Amino acid sequence: MSLFSFTRFRVSIARQDIFDQSPQAQIVIDADRDMIVDANAAACRLLGYDHRLLLETKVSDLHAEQLPTLIVFTQAVLAQRVYRTTRLLPRHALGRKLRVEYLGSLINDGSDGRLILLAVNDLAERQRRSIDDAAEDFMGGGLTEWQRAERVFRDIERENRLILRAAGEGIYGVNAEGKTTFVNPVAERLLGWTAEELTGRDIHTIIHHTRPDGSHYPHDECPIYAAFNDGSVHRVNNEIFWHKDGTPVWVEYTSTPIRDRNVVVGAVVVFRDVSERKRSDEKLHAALTEVDQLRQRLELENAYLQEEIRIETKAGGIVGRSEPIQATLRQIALVAPTDATVLITGESGTGKELIARAIHEASGRKDRPLIRVNCAAIPRELFESEFFGHAKGAFTGALRDRIGRFELADGGTLFLDEVGEIPPELQGKLLRILQEGQFERVGEERTRKVDVRIIAATNLDLKRAVQNRQFREDLYFRLAVFPIESVPLRDRREDIPLLAQHFLGRQSLARRYDLTLSNANIQTLQRYAWPGNVRELQNVIERAAILSRHGKLDFDLPDTPAPRKAQPRHPDPAVTVITESQMRQLERENILSALHCSGGKISGKGGAAEILQMKPTTLSSRIKALML
Repeated sequence: MSLFSFTRFRVSIARQDIFDQSPQAQIVIDADRDMIVDANAAACRLLGYDHRLLLETKVSDLHAEQLPTLIVFTQAVLAQRVYRTTRLLPRHALGRKLRVEYLGSLINDGSDGRLILLAVNDLAERQRRSIDDAAEDFMGGGLTEWQRAERVFRDIERENRLILRAAGEGIYGVNAEGKTTFVNPVAERLLGWTAEELTGRDIHTIIHHTRPDGSHYPHDECPIYAAFNDGSVHRVNNEIFWHKDGTPVWVEYTSTPIRDRNVVVGAVVVFRDVSERKRSDEKLHAALTEVDQLRQRLELENAYLQEEIRIETKAGGIVGRSEPIQATLRQIALVAPTDATVLITGESGTGKELIARAIHEASGRKDRPLIRVNCAAIPRELFESEFFGHAKGAFTGALRDRIGRFELADGGTLFLDEVGEIPPELQGKLLRILQEGQFERVGEERTRKVDVRIIAATNLDLKRAVQNRQFREDLYFRLAVFPIESVPLRDRREDIPLLAQHFLGRQSLARRYDLTLSNANIQTLQRYAWPGNVRELQNVIERAAILSRHGKLDFDLPDTPAPRKAQPRHPDPAVTVITESQMRQLERENILSALHCSGGKISGKGGAAEILQMKPTTLSSRIKALML
């Protein structure tokens, strides 16, 4: 080797040592091949890469998402030989971007490639050095200045503590391990824990471990910890912190991450107690729900009342002077003041609903509605919903909560028309509410209690239905506490003239043309057998009024022979006709039962008068009259 070659070799080694050992981070890149040719130890430390891994990394990969800026910079170096920029942000091996200054210089090594030497300055480190230099200069100003600065920092810290104490919200901090670092006085007051008890402990386990429904609240789902895991601010409503005494505190809070040199080291939580607002919202929701239920109930009651008006306008009241009707009226007067269940039997069209309405109007429940249910018209699959109501979403088509007939009749009377038509598999459900006065809506677990008087009606022979296992025996006895038979029209023919005149007087055509019943008309009506009973008589009168000519009524009835003298009837006194002495005895036993239940007390709460739903003075008069 010549002396010149040896000298060049020694110089090359010296330059490499200077490059490697320089405290200045330096990188050599090939602008044409997008390669990192070399990097010294300072550059590897700054970027966080192993030397071999850094040389395998492309320059463009080191500056991801900044390719246009990188191209502009390299072209400027190639054109001007020296160029500086702070716009390029190389990516650290851990993924974060670094704020640096690049000073690029073109290297002429005699090869065909175009190499650039990058001198890299860490701007964050430069800023820290500037602060340290300023602090050093400040300290050089003497002990007095240092003491003054110390007082300034102490005052700032004291002001921060005062701010934390004066804040209206609870505030506490947690580090990256979930340990509590500080707690302000408001948080102490709201949670019942002192700062000393919470500092250094896992606060989630202490105050945030369970959800409002009582289920476990895992650490990895806690938004407070999520703040320093993902570095985002988390705002949460309608959660609870647990007070030291075990009571829940409804809160809304914000968890904000705390950063140190771009590294999230913890979070600060600001929360407020919203328990009172929560209770107010719940009360408002409950009130709105109640208002909605009342609205539904009033709508249904209005519909029923409109139907009652229609029925009342069409059918009128109980009309007649015959002995069977008078016996029925006496039975109504006797049972109406009580809450006894009444079973009205009789053929269709005899006025069973009128009897039920008369009992209701003579009872203490007359100010509440009489709700009628036609049991024969309710489909099996809708029986429970119709009687007991349903919750929203209980089945397809249940778009909102619905009040059932029992709940609608609460405080009043429920008239179960055609009760014998209830399917056997559903009779048990009806029996339960008659026995317990309790039920659940379909799709709802809440048990509701109602106070309803039951009046049932049927044109079937329920005793025979019980024998044929078509009707439950226990349900029959539950309904037949006080049976009343609705007498057919053919057994009270003396009432036909009154009924016919009553129905005729309700026809607008009859009033317009002054239509009246002649003796011949009455005889024609009394000769007919009336299989349709009073309802058929009403229809016949309406049809005759429409077809009347020249003020005369013509009844289109089949010719029937004059009825033979009716054979004496022998009705069961307990079912149809009750004598005056039997009525007095029944009333006497009823009052004695009430006195027994009240312990001999007549008036006041729990007294016999309250049980019988009559005035104490009235009860006293009846006791005297019955010589009890």
